[in-house]
Amino acid sequence: MAHAKALPANIGVGLAPVLVLVVLIAPVALGLALTLLPAFGYLPVLGGERLTLTYFAQLFATPGLAHSVAVSLMAGLLTPLLALSLVLLFLAGTAGTRLERWMRRLVAPLLAIPHAAAAFGLAFLIAPSGLFMRLISPELNGLSSPPDVLIVNDYWGLTMSAGLIIKEIPFLLLMALAALPQIEPEKRVAIARSLGYRPCRAWLMTVVPALYPLIRLPVYAVIAFASATVDVSLILGPNLPYTLSVMVLQWFNDPDLNYRFVAAAGALLQLGVTICALLLWRLIESLGAWLGRRWINRGERRSGEALLRVSGQLGVGLAVLVSVGGVLALLINSFAGFWRFPDNLPGAWTTQTWSRALGEIAQPLANTLLIALVSTAIAIVMVLAVLESEQRAGRRLSPSMLLLYLPLLVPQIAFLFGLIVATEFLRWAPDIKLVIFAHLIFMLPYTFLTLAEAYRRLDPRWSQLAATLGASPWRIFWRVRLPLLLAPCLTAAAVAIAVSVSQYLATQLIGAGRVPSLTTEAVALASGGSRGIIAVWALLQALIPMLGFALALFLPRLLWRNRRGMRGLN
Repeated sequence: MAHAKALPANIGVGLAPVLVLVVLIAPVALGLALTLLPAFGYLPVLGGERLTLTYFAQLFATPGLAHSVAVSLMAGLLTPLLALSLVLLFLAGTAGTRLERWMRRLVAPLLAIPHAAAAFGLAFLIAPSGLFMRLISPELNGLSSPPDVLIVNDYWGLTMSAGLIIKEIPFLLLMALAALPQIEPEKRVAIARSLGYRPCRAWLMTVVPALYPLIRLPVYAVIAFASATVDVSLILGPNLPYTLSVMVLQWFNDPDLNYRFVAAAGALLQLGVTICALLLWRLIESLGAWLGRRWINRGERRSGEALLRVSGQLGVGLAVLVSVGGVLALLINSFAGFWRFPDNLPGAWTTQTWSRALGEIAQPLANTLLIALVSTAIAIVMVLAVLESEQRAGRRLSPSMLLLYLPLLVPQIAFLFGLIVATEFLRWAPDIKLVIFAHLIFMLPYTFLTLAEAYRRLDPRWSQLAATLGASPWRIFWRVRLPLLLAPCLTAAAVAIAVSVSQYLATQLIGAGRVPSLTTEAVALASGGSRGIIAVWALLQALIPMLGFALALFLPRLLWRNRRGMRGLN
């Protein structure tokens, strides 16, 4: 009888993992399949009725293609290598210190800044006529006019890579901080310290080998994003030629529909570039493990301690300063009137730029809020259902759930093209519902990454105590587990909102340009908008995620003001 009563309570959440996998795998698989066929010339709706290699030949004949591939591959490897190295060195040098606790509080606001807004901020900061050059001119460099140096949109995409590194440091730092409690770093360091190793060296030798496997998937996600980024490349990347992902987007938007076949071939090439970056990263992992073993076997306990500690702190500190400086540059430009170089600050201040932008922002803002809130609510419900299913089963989900991260590892351009073909075949008009679904594909993995460990680490004795008092599984979920996990749920929701607001390609392609958002409008201004207008749109784009993280921080403090322990679970 008890088993019969338990069945209805569990059957709903028991199907949740299957539903989530279908929602994630089906669009990616269908998108890849419908990209593969046009790449080989088969798309009957456009007259392609036989398989051919013509479009691959046309693709490989494109001038500058090799350079585009090289820049994309370099960004895909350079970004995780430097970002991860700085994060690990920072954690090693600040473990248990006030600086680490301060960075824990700062990581959420930094993560809230969307990629496009961060890219615009960096451009406004380091451009030849940017804020940094103005602050040091002419007193320190003697310049009375901007230097003739190509910093933004440089040929090798170094500024683009720098922007990606600065943006991915908070993400990898958050993932590392979430994973650290699983491996008890304090005990590991204490054992190494008892053998005479200095703190930073002890942390690197004992914690990193256990930590890296736990954050490998987020690192792979960084590789996939950096090697195929579109919005950051449009703002900071080279344009003679563009990166491969931007070239594919241009072919897709070309008025000549025959370029759709070339775009499909380019999308497959982009998938190959990302796979190549991931395989090369596996070689870097093996090389790093070999070098690490040699370093440990040498037995040095003190040498290089200061260099290791300072390099991490300086690197992450510089990234934070650049992020904050970028936001400051956006803010100044949004209110700047006439601003002659090399004046440090504008000669006049104005609110006309804001007034003009606010008159045009109603529809993009409404779309952005609606898409973010609806897709976040769906993502939170689905992830909670999956984790609750795991709790009731009494074991972690099967390895097949690793497929949940598939949308993060496959370049968006590689399967979104196929999804567009599917929607056109089904005669589904591009609208906000399709865009919400497209955002959900990318939000679910990040939401799961953010919430899973907090859900799993919740003391099971609370649920056991409620069960002994006769509470049903659903009552335990609503009255015990969910209130205790309010802070982590709000943090996961804030991350999901930030991911949604950052989505450029999914909004632009799936919405066919008919669903304008803050991000699509801001990126559209990159090629010719005034600095003031760009700054206003970028700031408004960053404001929504920041408000989400602010609510995630303060709501638990307000609701649980008399229950301090319940505010600290996130």
